[in-house]
Amino acid sequence: MLDLFGDEDTLALAESHRTLPGRFGAGTRDRAGVLSALSALSQQAGGAEFGIVLGSGFEGAPDLIAEIGARHRLLGAAPETVAALNDPFRLAALCARLAIPHPAITAGPVADRDAWLVKRIGGCGGSHIRASATGSTPPGHYLQARMPGRAFALNFLSDGRRIEPLALTEQWQAPSPLRPFRYAGALARGRDEAEPIPPAIEARIAEAALRLARETGLTGLASADCLVEGERWWLLEINPRPGATLDVLDRRPTPLLLQHIEASLGRMPAIEASPTDATGAEICYAARTCPAMPPLDWPDHVHDRPRVGSPVARDAPLCTVTASGPEAVTVKEELRSRTAQVRTLLEETENSHEFQHERPEPQRPGGTAGREPRR
Repeated sequence: MLDLFGDEDTLALAESHRTLPGRFGAGTRDRAGVLSALSALSQQAGGAEFGIVLGSGFEGAPDLIAEIGARHRLLGAAPETVAALNDPFRLAALCARLAIPHPAITAGPVADRDAWLVKRIGGCGGSHIRASATGSTPPGHYLQARMPGRAFALNFLSDGRRIEPLALTEQWQAPSPLRPFRYAGALARGRDEAEPIPPAIEARIAEAALRLARETGLTGLASADCLVEGERWWLLEINPRPGATLDVLDRRPTPLLLQHIEASLGRMPAIEASPTDATGAEICYAARTCPAMPPLDWPDHVHDRPRVGSPVARDAPLCTVTASGPEAVTVKEELRSRTAQVRTLLEETENSHEFQHERPEPQRPGGTAGREPRR
């Protein structure tokens, strides 16, 4: 396992782990560090390496993906697929040719600044999105027209020829003064609950995802992020890799990672029936700066647990909470409740006389800015 965090639950599950320096969401990756760490993990596996599954953070680095693919077997979207789908101008051109509704984009400048958003090319997690204050774009960014509607994502598996929809997840934001479009969480409804958008719209989104998958050769687990307003909808982007909704989607008998690998190898797996209950996951952002994480008695529904002694900055992600239940509305309420409980648990533990801040524990690489949304 190779990531920026080395969280407690990651270390407990991974046979081996390497931590990279840097900050998630920064848009760049330490090329030499990534390649050397992957080589070290491969050597440690003693030639038993099966392949590499890339998560978030590589969207803006197709050249690095190509280098990784030249040294290891990639289990997921090919470099050229990522390049085609994550270049906003190439994606817009594809959508225009395939008659897929997509917000207008431009490099700017624009006169009506309030009608546009500034996005970073290859950005993820929503933290990179800003209002178009000046009507122009800094290097590596573009402008996208503001559209109405609620945010949804169609999550699916693709073998490059077919797709198998897994779930339609509704998504929401946790705005902060500096990050007004920051990703907060996602929820998939239970098997017998009515979907929150018209079936005809969901079918059109699935058809659009299929056309784009065939056009680009997309394989593995992916998602189509959309805005839906009544009978209208717009495709915002395709995420060609496993993302933050993995906590929500991985609820069938067969592990979703195995199905991702099968689809990546061109063999579409059989998909079991949808789960009965609704399930959601929400990022718990830190209410204030924690210079050093105390030892917490984490509940089982908390994931991405920062290591003892690592710093977490105010408004940075502290952890992820999950919840399941028969109805989406009660799951959302439970997520809010559990998020508040985590913050209370942290505050009470910090105030306890049993915790000594001077304990010599390893700190998370990248300093207090190291924890960013992992979508």
